[in-house]
Amino acid sequence: QVQLIESGGGLVQDGGSLRLSCTASGRTVSNFVLGWFRQAPGKERDFVAAILYDARTATHADSVKGRFTISRDNAKNTVYLQMNRLKPEDTAVYYCAAKFRGTQEYTSWGQGTQVTVSS
Repeated sequence: QVQLIESGGGLVQDGGSLRLSCTASGRTVSNFVLGWFRQAPGKERDFVAAILYDARTATHADSVKGRFTISRDNAKNTVYLQMNRLKPEDTAVYYCAAKFRGTQEYTSWGQGTQVTVSS
């Protein structure tokens, strides 16, 4: 089992930037796909981005493409989400998640970190 802890959330103005971090413990995540999801009040949890174990292959949701960038450092067991040009509609609790390579579902989740973008 992988334990995930997010950090880096906070309050930022429209157009600002934040960098989220998620550090894993319990086992190395070099064989895991790591992802970021978000959940706004009253809405379902949505996919934001994911990155494969090679640390190069990544995918981003259309709503954040060109503004957010996911990256990972396997040596540090950490995944990052660089968020630029933030908008009020990006306000949500952001969660990192992990799934073992070749599997379909994310089985490990962090506790979430709040990101609030003021207009």
